Amino acid sequence: MVETTLSGASHHILTNDYASEWMGIEVLKLDDGHATIRMHLRQEMLNGFGMAHGGMIFAFGDTAFALACNPANPTPKQAANITVASGVDINFIKPAFQGQVITAVANRRASTGRSGLYDIQIYAASPDTPSSADAGPGELIAEFRGRSRTISKK
Repeated sequence: MVETTLSGASHHILTNDYASEWMGIEVLKLDDGHATIRMHLRQEMLNGFGMAHGGMIFAFGDTAFALACNPANPTPKQAANITVASGVDINFIKPAFQGQVITAVANRRASTGRSGLYDIQIYAASPDTPSSADAGPGELIAEFRGRSRTISKK
């Protein structure tokens, strides 16, 4: 499997991440404690009401969370550890629909020792909406807050 990439951004944890590959997740930006990703909502991602399944939105936010928690190019010392979720909360604000492009923006809010706190905003926009700094990534559809814990890699 090839890492999911876009515009030169890539992350080693996406290698063999078959869920993210199936979802069609594209990495837009990676920085220390930050990740921006996007995907197109397809028919098989919808629930019985014709809107994005909450589990799809959750999984999408969780991928952004993981990318923000783990360094894209870890040092040998960092490579001995992984950062995982110790708990998360999600609030669904608005529905998203087939054909829309959703974007997740993940940012570290705090970290101390082996614990961290991350906020992820998830937006939806029509595919023909211009994405610019002025237009933004669309309408806010969900707020995801993740609590992380760094553990030794087994």
